[in-house]
Amino acid sequence: MITTKNNDSPTEDVVLSHPTKEDGAGMWELVMESTLDTNSPYKYILLSEYFQDTCVVAKQNNKVVGFITAFIPPQKPNTVFVWQVGVDASQRGKGIASKMLNYLLESHACKNVNYCEATITPSNRASQSLFQKLARDYDTDFTSAEFFTEDVFPGEGHEEELLFTIGPLNK
Repeated sequence: MITTKNNDSPTEDVVLSHPTKEDGAGMWELVMESTLDTNSPYKYILLSEYFQDTCVVAKQNNKVVGFITAFIPPQKPNTVFVWQVGVDASQRGKGIASKMLNYLLESHACKNVNYCEATITPSNRASQSLFQKLARDYDTDFTSAEFFTEDVFPGEGHEEELLFTIGPLNK
């Protein structure tokens, strides 16, 4: 567990930890108030239970104000794939997402991880900036490539997802 001071209010700490299944509902609620792709509450509860070692929550006054859902793909044991990063509007611009990523990468579950991957739409500049910063922080490479094109998504209107790879990580 890591405690970090909130930039606006030094008396209100933000605590980083791996989630418990009880945190899944708070993660889902944060998604419902954001522009992130919505998934069922079950997904967040499930990830918090079975993939808690590769997920992170940020809490302030016991309320989830940020989270990362991630996993290590069985075919790539040296890579952590970050599925979603969510930060409450009240906490944006305070470095919480970067702190959560660093917490994840420095965790025991990621001791053999040398790469971080995420898919990001071309219009999501904030996420692109977050992962570019991660590459700078770890003094490593940052690449992007076509991954999930628009035609693989059902229906209309889902933007393509580019695969961003950061690494090798210099931990």
